Amino acid sequence: MSEVLSPARRWASLAVLVGAVLLLAIDATVLYLAVPSLTAELSPTATQVLWIGDVYSLVLAGLLVTMGNLADRIGRKRLLLIGATAFGAASVLAAFAPSSEVLIVARLLLGVAGATIMPSTLSLIRNIFTEPIERTRAVAIWSAAAASGIALGPLVGGALLERFWWGSVFLINLPVMLLVLVVGGWLLPESRNPNPGRFDLISSGLSMLAIIPFVYTIKQLTSGSFGLGVVAAIVASVVGAVLFVHRQRRVAAPMIDVELFRNPAFSGAVLVNFISVFALSGVLFFFSQYLQLARGLGPLEAGVAQLPAALSAMAAVAAVGFLLTRLGRGRAIATALLIGAAGLGLLAALEGSEELIWVLLPMIPLGLGIGIAETLSVDAVVSSVRPTKAGAAASVAETAYELGVALGIAVLGSVITVLYRGNLDLPTEVAGEVAARAEDSLASATAILEPGSSALTAAQEAFMSAMQTTTLVAGAVMVVAAIVAFTLIPNDKAAVSTEH
Repeated sequence: MSEVLSPARRWASLAVLVGAVLLLAIDATVLYLAVPSLTAELSPTATQVLWIGDVYSLVLAGLLVTMGNLADRIGRKRLLLIGATAFGAASVLAAFAPSSEVLIVARLLLGVAGATIMPSTLSLIRNIFTEPIERTRAVAIWSAAAASGIALGPLVGGALLERFWWGSVFLINLPVMLLVLVVGGWLLPESRNPNPGRFDLISSGLSMLAIIPFVYTIKQLTSGSFGLGVVAAIVASVVGAVLFVHRQRRVAAPMIDVELFRNPAFSGAVLVNFISVFALSGVLFFFSQYLQLARGLGPLEAGVAQLPAALSAMAAVAAVGFLLTRLGRGRAIATALLIGAAGLGLLAALEGSEELIWVLLPMIPLGLGIGIAETLSVDAVVSSVRPTKAGAAASVAETAYELGVALGIAVLGSVITVLYRGNLDLPTEVAGEVAARAEDSLASATAILEPGSSALTAAQEAFMSAMQTTTLVAGAVMVVAAIVAFTLIPNDKAAVSTEH
């Protein structure tokens, strides 16, 4: 039985947990604006740039199920504090990485540490807030932090890059993690499953075998690579998934109650969570580069330009109750996703506009739509199980979230790269190594081509055209998510009941 806290302590605890998840979300995107300076100093290839951005979320996704179950067993507060310590140490390694390879390893370690923090934050909220209506508000604030953090990352990164070197974007993690350790250690209640059963190492391994090769396959296919390695990854992922599901149905203490996926509301909410974040993270990954490299904004200006998406995602907290009581959960989520899709459609249409304000206005419906959809879908997932299994349920919601981030960057990032190369028509005098670097990515082209040259203008135009098409693809993906929500998620008009 979880400890009953006073209202003041409940909301103060939420502030600590929201601070932790906000930092994790910012960390997923804080590097976006650092790509040009990273490219100039470390000279990563286009593939390495994708891995630097992607490996953090990939590792998070692969380990969330395991860490969510571990939190249920050893204590959610304890695992949160362990993860905060490790996150701080990995941040120092990332900040002073001397090469692209070391930075990729540091981002991987940040993902491992982050995987211990995320399920702990959401499962603690699930146990601290026992009243359904109050819990929905708390989850709305948590979701707003997660969604707005994705958009705030470039702003934070831009402010730092304006004055410091690219590694500074990681050092901001240290004071926040120190605050989580000190204040969280004093304020947060401990909670765990009193009868968790044995920790199942085989299930843990199978969950990673299902997820990690799957993401690897997507990355390889979208970059045009297909060989024995990809075939082996597909086979490994399918075998891992089948064996994992089979084992969950047979063991006494499963990591995930797979029977929950028979519930359309649960499976629909998980799917919506995945698809909407897929579209948002993929768009923001290349939007930051567009603002700097194609529009000529400085890092701080580019960060500020993305503030409308973050602020509107935060505003979702106020709109959630209104939409839920009038439309019901399924229709409210579908409506929010269509609002986000409309924002993406407008963004694609206006990206070539000379006035930057017209490019930024569509970010408002995009952030608002994602914020509302995330809040209602996450609340549906974590509220569908008993408090003792909160860590496992939280890990399902967050695995969908992190897979969406990883695959959004991998798939949409690869699509824009392919379109950029297809659209690029360099002047004949640009050849050899210079042409090869320019064709690799717009960041490489900016680093090697003369400012104001016809070659650089051609590269910027090719990138802008590629971005418009990819933004439309992301909008279509969000429409698919709206159809899923409308079809699968019931239209209950109240906070989800916890009686299971």
